[in-house]
Amino acid sequence: MTTQQPERLLKISEVMDRTSLSRAHIYTLMSRGDFPAQRKLGHRCVRWVESEVDAWTRRVAT
Repeated sequence: MTTQQPERLLKISEVMDRTSLSRAHIYTLMSRGDFPAQRKLGHRCVRWVESEVDAWTRRVAT
């Protein structure tokens, strides 16, 4: 039996570290549909799905 680990959610600071992009540039790319969408978890809490950010990074690097 295979156990699947839950998706890890990243804070904006972690997304910035992984992509080397500024906060403003990440939001600009999102508004154009060129970056994975954030997930709203609460009134002032958003996160990005780690696997989506990693896939975007791999796609951009090639």
